[in-house]
Amino acid sequence: MKNKIYIVFFLLGVLLFPQVNYAQVDFNKKPDDDLGNFEDEFQELFYEALKQKGIENYDRSVEALLKCIALDKEVPVLYFELGKNYSKLKNFGAAEDALKKAVSLEPNNEWFLDELYGFYASQNDYDKAIKTVKQLVKYHPDYKEDLASLYLKTKKYDDALEILDALDNELGISISRDILRNRIYEASGRKEDQIENLEKRVENNPNKESNYLALIFRYSENNEKDKAFETAKELLKINPNSQVVHLALYKFYLDDNEAEKAIESMKIVVKSTKIKPEAKLKVLSDFVNFVKNNPEYESDLVEATNMVSGSNNEKSLSELGEYYLSKNDKPKALKYFQDALKQDSNNFGVLRNILLLEIDLQQYEEASQKSMEALEKYPSQPILYLINGVALNQLNKPDDAIESLEIGVDYIIDDTEMEADFYKQLSKAYTLLNNTAKAKAFSDKAKQIQPPN
Repeated sequence: MKNKIYIVFFLLGVLLFPQVNYAQVDFNKKPDDDLGNFEDEFQELFYEALKQKGIENYDRSVEALLKCIALDKEVPVLYFELGKNYSKLKNFGAAEDALKKAVSLEPNNEWFLDELYGFYASQNDYDKAIKTVKQLVKYHPDYKEDLASLYLKTKKYDDALEILDALDNELGISISRDILRNRIYEASGRKEDQIENLEKRVENNPNKESNYLALIFRYSENNEKDKAFETAKELLKINPNSQVVHLALYKFYLDDNEAEKAIESMKIVVKSTKIKPEAKLKVLSDFVNFVKNNPEYESDLVEATNMVSGSNNEKSLSELGEYYLSKNDKPKALKYFQDALKQDSNNFGVLRNILLLEIDLQQYEEASQKSMEALEKYPSQPILYLINGVALNQLNKPDDAIESLEIGVDYIIDDTEMEADFYKQLSKAYTLLNNTAKAKAFSDKAKQIQPPN
């Protein structure tokens, strides 16, 4: 809606009066007779209405405006202001009547029409909104987009698309209209019409990259992979320097088992300054899955990961850590998780992986120190107490291990397997202290709750 400009009039303190003659009231004339008294009273009431509206006393503003109308029923702006006040008071019937009266007194006033249009739109009365906005179209072409949006809401899809086509022909393509156009296609299920529109765009403007990219996306969405692939290759012929097209090409190449071309496209994507990081991470994630089945390309994966945004990225480093973990290469997995944690020190999942790997790799000093530091940040995470207890037992510090384990076991909720692990570590700690009675008690306790294999 375009209901902004008339606000300027308020700020200037003239509120349309200098623009119209129908009031026939001179606010600057000195009152020297009954007419002067009338003008003075009208002026005071009107500005009282504005003042009360300004402090959100809408009911008092209405009272003042009604008194103004009693003095002169032919001033359109009074009904305009009255309608807005009634809207604030949620007296919607009276608001509509007042705004319609303002429009009837001055049918060509854009601001009155816009306010009435906005009122109908707020009430979801789309048929009346359409009727009103059609009157506004002659003032600004932008209102045509409003009209197309209203046609969408009333399921008049052909009318909406006709308006958008006309605007595109007259003004060129715009993002806002394309968003609206896509909503219309989605609501009406006209995927073929959508694709036909994009095909015409490519035909009419074969050098514009965005047309090809939109068509590739819609072909893919419509499960027309071959057409999408051919369109991507056509774009590459026309624009060999295109980077964004490789977001599609790498996937097509992977699906067609053209690994070398897929790798080349992937590297272009991750080095690109035009492609968003989240899109790059999607490419890397797909490539991680590919390398799991094709380990001979592992070096390419590592190279590509280190290219992202010119520096290491926490998500991509985590992906590599998970990849090496799945390959049971724990030292490499640990390295990448450690690098990932440097990028995002608040990632608890990565921290947990590091601590578990340090235990597996018998790096007990590191696990002990890091788990203690982690407990300052996450004091209610039982896994951290367990890891700390395991590391301390391995470092032959049973008293410290017992203290940590006895605190941590109280934080366990509905996890009998972890609880059993706590009791096993407590048994081990008491064994190191030669307290066989307690060691056996905790061992027996672990066996009692140990879930069956």
